[in-house]
Amino acid sequence: MFASLMEGLTDAIGFVAGALLGYGVGAAFGLDLFAPGYGTGSIIAILLVGIGGGMSLQAARHFRAPKADAE
Repeated sequence: MFASLMEGLTDAIGFVAGALLGYGVGAAFGLDLFAPGYGTGSIIAILLVGIGGGMSLQAARHFRAPKADAE
């Protein structure tokens, strides 16, 4: 049970951290995620949040995976 809890928590923390990083990158470039309508800037900001969240989720899973001995 503890392993499942840790898996869920690391996935959630990884995704949220990456999504916030993607949002920050978009904001640094002047892209408004919450702009009315679906303009080009808003779509790019949404993509940055999704890509950031997905990449950091995969990174969290990679670092959590058991390591094989390199011999």
